[in-house]
Amino acid sequence: MAIGPRLDLRQSQSLVMTPQLQQAIKLLALSNLEIETFIGDALENNPLLEAGEMRVADGEAPTEPEMRDATSAEGDGALDIDQSALDVDRDTGDWSAAPSGSGVAGEGFGLENRSDAAPTLADHLEEQIGACAPCAQTAFIARYVIGLLDEAGYLSADLRDIAVALDVPLSRVEAALDCVQSLDPTGVGARSLSECLALQAKEADRYDPCMEVLINNLELVAKGAFAHLKRICDVDDEDLADMLSELRSYDPKPGLAFGGGAASAVVPDVLLSEAVDAETGKSGWDIQLNEATLPRLVVNRGYYLELREGSTGKDAKAWLSEKLADANWLIKALDQRAKTILKVSAEIVKQQDGFFRKGVSELRPLTLAKVAEAIEMHESTVSRVTSNKFLHCERGTFELKYFFSSGVGSADGEGASAEAVKARIKALTDAEDPKKILSDDKLVELLKGEGFDLARRTVAKYREAIGIGSSVQRRRAKKLAGL
Repeated sequence: MAIGPRLDLRQSQSLVMTPQLQQAIKLLALSNLEIETFIGDALENNPLLEAGEMRVADGEAPTEPEMRDATSAEGDGALDIDQSALDVDRDTGDWSAAPSGSGVAGEGFGLENRSDAAPTLADHLEEQIGACAPCAQTAFIARYVIGLLDEAGYLSADLRDIAVALDVPLSRVEAALDCVQSLDPTGVGARSLSECLALQAKEADRYDPCMEVLINNLELVAKGAFAHLKRICDVDDEDLADMLSELRSYDPKPGLAFGGGAASAVVPDVLLSEAVDAETGKSGWDIQLNEATLPRLVVNRGYYLELREGSTGKDAKAWLSEKLADANWLIKALDQRAKTILKVSAEIVKQQDGFFRKGVSELRPLTLAKVAEAIEMHESTVSRVTSNKFLHCERGTFELKYFFSSGVGSADGEGASAEAVKARIKALTDAEDPKKILSDDKLVELLKGEGFDLARRTVAKYREAIGIGSSVQRRRAKKLAGL
């Protein structure tokens, strides 16, 4: 065979992502505030882009008619999706979009969630939730509690109010708070200074009866009433000095070590409210993007025509054409982003209708693939849309990712949330007769009677995950407890 240079013509296919396609994909994953920054940069770099009028100002009602697309979900109520962000400029024919912004229309939501470039306290705590939460429901409530902590790490909300908001038993909220209080840094989740210091004393194994009395009388420490403290703590001068030294080594505001710089409130991307159809009286949901403060983007056609008339050189005309194409593309991309977020959010609300009506106990197992299939989109698109996006409803503000959880089989074929199964296992073991401890086989039988189709190893795995011992361990523990 001859060896030498030669030319061959070959045909092949390959998928090449254009810069614009890459940018469109990036826009899907950006959070609310990141989009606001992105738009600001675009307005600065492209003279043809212009900020349109605000959708809502100072809590006033929208000034333009809203186009709504009402879709019904069989058995789940109606979904009323606000399409007012997706408009076409009637004068120029250009697309315009009002992406979700940093403001909230009407009354403030009182959000305590924080966002910052550096790792925030919430970020740090949420990374640890999986290791302490015995079940998905506790983890869900714990994340909700974390969202209510102030910058110092304290919880000012009443646990009963949280229980009512999430429609869960108070004991569930207390368990979630215990989970939060077990996280690093020690002392977060405290409801008072004394509780914060007590948590740190327990962590240091110094929370004896004397230290407990000292921490419960911090007002005397502030007054310097050491004689009184020695008497009520039943200690001498040396012990009191040691206890005070230990107390001063604790951090009264453990949360301040995180999230350097000015923190900003997390703003919901999607607003959900209950709506009732005036004709049928059927209860449904009104879903809309948060468009309270961000302006629409439009192409300044007048300025474009002025520049075009004054452009004589080839390079100037090419530059102007490029800027016009970039402007129109960005507006269309933001428009598509808005549509995609609404579509994904509507499907999540449809699938998790029980949660929004009755609380955490009604969360259904849901996967990205299931939502993607329902709305005919790729799973990776749904993943990007649900990242760093928040939904606000009457129960609070939740990241869209929170509504996805694993599930197990059930008799009705729809599946049941893993956390619901764990809750039933706990309820059954809590109520078991001390003389007739339930084996895993018996739990399988009882759960099957309630419609949960589970294998014995699955029941054992869930039992261990929520910290419930084997039948032998429980029998021994309840015998020692005198039950």
